[in-house]
Amino acid sequence: MSFARYPTYKNSGVEWLGEIPDHWSLQPLKQQFQIVGGSTPKSDVDDFWDGDVAWATPADLGKGDTWYIAATQRRITKSGLQSCAAMLVPANSIVLSTRAPIGSLGITTVPMCTNQGCRSLIPSSSTCTDFFAYMLSIATDELMLRGKGTTFLELSGNELGAFRVSVPPLCEQTMISTFLAGETAKIDALIAEQLRLIELLKEKRQAVISHAVTKGLNPDAPMKPSGVEWIGDVPSHWQVFPLHRLVQSRRRITYGIVQPGEPDEHGRFMIRGQDYSSAWAAPSAIFRVSDAIETPYKRARLMHGDLVITIVGAGVGNIAVVPEWLEGANITQTTARIAIDPDKADATYVAAVLSGPIGRRSVELFAKGAAQPGLNLEHVRIFSVTVPPIVEQRAIAGFIIRETAAFDSLAEAAERAITLLQERRTAMISAAITGKIDVRNYVASQAA
Repeated sequence: MSFARYPTYKNSGVEWLGEIPDHWSLQPLKQQFQIVGGSTPKSDVDDFWDGDVAWATPADLGKGDTWYIAATQRRITKSGLQSCAAMLVPANSIVLSTRAPIGSLGITTVPMCTNQGCRSLIPSSSTCTDFFAYMLSIATDELMLRGKGTTFLELSGNELGAFRVSVPPLCEQTMISTFLAGETAKIDALIAEQLRLIELLKEKRQAVISHAVTKGLNPDAPMKPSGVEWIGDVPSHWQVFPLHRLVQSRRRITYGIVQPGEPDEHGRFMIRGQDYSSAWAAPSAIFRVSDAIETPYKRARLMHGDLVITIVGAGVGNIAVVPEWLEGANITQTTARIAIDPDKADATYVAAVLSGPIGRRSVELFAKGAAQPGLNLEHVRIFSVTVPPIVEQRAIAGFIIRETAAFDSLAEAAERAITLLQERRTAMISAAITGKIDVRNYVASQAA
């Protein structure tokens, strides 16, 4: 789809806006909105909380596939509202996060107030709220540059009010918003399709792994109860062992460095969960710890073929096989090393078991904590592992690698498509709200 440009342009004098249509104006946000801050009632007064007044925080912004806010995670009472002198802003106002991360936003559909991490933008009668919401949605970097603070970054009301934006006539603001609502909805639908495809591929991938590590590759093999209810039947010549029975006797399951200190560019690699959350990070992205701090933890050093598992945090249970180039690296206290004995098991096979439904079930059984889930080493040591003869393990591992490669390739293609669609979405919004394209005739033709 291609669009004409406006007949004439002028220099806005604002780098991120560039040239704007000649008949548009350049104004600070405070000329289009009344900007108000938020507040929080005292947390220890029960009468101030769980009332009928919606109270927005940054956690309520930018959720789901829409920016319209009809409800908030927390609500306060009318007495709570009066106690902190917060202002109840009307529907159709923009709520913007002004503390790091700066820039998340929503549009109110009911009257509400906010905490101190947000500011509300109440539109004037000549302002199309949606138009400026689109504008602010792509101006996050510009807004962050104007944030100040040492403890945390914060965008003041004065800085926000002085932020200069391009302002078309009201009728044109509405037409641009209508255009963007339709076009971004189409892109969002395509993104949603790709996300559904990725989830389907993940499910199929897990199904392949689950079947291979519980039923094996011979469909005619006689079966027996595994002795673990949620594993079910396994081939009769298989065993089910706790993980520690497959580990090298002199390299027990352990975690690593507790306080890594400042990074040392000449130090040893120190592996964190984020380094293998999807695939292995590039060497330049991995933390290096000084020899002085690392040496007391040398018991936790890695060897090629070891497994690492995240034992604390959102990625708890994530697992990876250590590649050759990380031989000798160490780990953090939130990661555990599992040194599989090659005479007892194949590390790639065990990694498949632990990364599949069997391993996820063990994590669900033993992980403690909601905000910061964690596993202790004693629980990791008793994770259940199905154990065929080692030759069969290697065959199963090879089968899983071959079968899941196609799923992984399709998922990577879907991720690339999502990235391109998101870039297209941002570019379209930017072009429309800065006047690089003229959508008036298109909108008029669609309405005809």
